[in-house]
Amino acid sequence: MASFDASDLAARLAGHAEAVCRNYLSKGTRQGGYWLVGDVRNTPGRSMFVRLEGPMSGKGAAGKWTDAATGEHGDLLDVIRETCGLLDFRQVAEEARRFLSRSHPEPVREPRRGRKSAAPMGSPEAARRLFAMAQPIKGTLAETYLRARGITSLHETGSLRFHPRCFFRPDEHSPTEIWPAMIAAVTDLNGELTGAHRTWLDPNGLNGATLGKAPVETPRRAMGNLLGSALRFGLPGSVMAAGEGVETMLSLRCVLPTMPMAAALSAAHLAAIKFPDTLHRLYVARDDDPAGDAAVTTLMTRAQDAGIDAVILSPTLGDFNEDLRLLGLAALRAAIRVQIAPQDVARFVEHAALPGRRQVAVGRSFRSTRSHMG
Repeated sequence: MASFDASDLAARLAGHAEAVCRNYLSKGTRQGGYWLVGDVRNTPGRSMFVRLEGPMSGKGAAGKWTDAATGEHGDLLDVIRETCGLLDFRQVAEEARRFLSRSHPEPVREPRRGRKSAAPMGSPEAARRLFAMAQPIKGTLAETYLRARGITSLHETGSLRFHPRCFFRPDEHSPTEIWPAMIAAVTDLNGELTGAHRTWLDPNGLNGATLGKAPVETPRRAMGNLLGSALRFGLPGSVMAAGEGVETMLSLRCVLPTMPMAAALSAAHLAAIKFPDTLHRLYVARDDDPAGDAAVTTLMTRAQDAGIDAVILSPTLGDFNEDLRLLGLAALRAAIRVQIAPQDVARFVEHAALPGRRQVAVGRSFRSTRSHMG
């Protein structure tokens, strides 16, 4: 079959990208502008991203997918081939046409008269509006939550805010609930907000093992376009650290308070994080789990291919927040000291020991800290 026909079929499938994913990648879930699943064969997990929105072709096109764990990539025709176990393109084309022959209506919501139209659910615009409605974390439940996790260095955290009544919907068939939430701004390398990450919190304080998170099945969710972007702390420079979780990176900042850091918010997003042009050395904070190890391997390879010196930082326990809470600040500092380059010990670690060092106030506005967010 002609390549034109293949391109045409791929483009038509991309116009129904979410419907294709729900049908053929049913073990995944939508997160912002992406469908997340384990791999192109519909294995449960979150390492493969399918772009649900974007232009019909070129960079950022809808329907394109990448597996951050393996480096595989392709379009929705590849998804159909792999999930259906088809052997040649004629079979793939027949299945694609069969799928496209069915009706796949998109939900349409009319804006209420006299009100600003709602941003598409999960879009970057929705993320920007949510972050704008939230407040600085100083004195809020979000600050209480972080301090309960042993995190006391809350300087340059203008990228974190608090929303007292953030919507939470367990699934598309359940009613909407309202919980307080910590809102994190996800930005690209130019400081533009492309998404947001929500951690819903327990309004009654600490609740056992979840340390203040709301008693719901998925108390953390992201929205918007996250691929390549991150939650950022500090100015970009020649040295930075990157890892998965907000708490992981804030724990490292307790012992490396002046090192710029980025939280990618998941293992798959960590593997795909983009590097500032100024970067010469990258510290990769690994979590002690298989998904974390796969993401670290991919990121290390990408960094080395870009000529960046890449160094793994390994926790003693499951992650660096566990180390901070259970082993203490002094033990975490000692463990990090022997893992980073000698020149960075004096540059970053020693600052933590200076008495009376003034820290930047918590809750600086997002606008005033955009230049601090890499």
